[in-house]
Amino acid sequence: MGLSFFGLTSSEIAAQAKVNIYKQIHQICFHGKGGYSWPVVYNMPVYLRRFIFNELKQFYDEEKSAHEKANKRHSNPSIRGQQSETQVFQLDPSKGKSPVKYQ
Repeated sequence: MGLSFFGLTSSEIAAQAKVNIYKQIHQICFHGKGGYSWPVVYNMPVYLRRFIFNELKQFYDEEKSAHEKANKRHSNPSIRGQQSETQVFQLDPSKGKSPVKYQ
């Protein structure tokens, strides 16, 4: 059967919509760090649940970009102004006792 009269959606679309709603509820409960329980979020008005979800997403996106910026700053040695110096050892058998020469 195609479209139903009241929902005007197919059963496949309705099933996917349910999965999306459950994923959104899970993400709010999980990433809300204990601030929200499943029944509270499930019974929440849709506009409020979307607002909270978008706020959590924005917070974690900003946190991720700040973390990446900090990692980029620490991983580039030219920003710190320090060049790493390495010592090169060469074996020179003609010197006799001291086969190692420092450059």
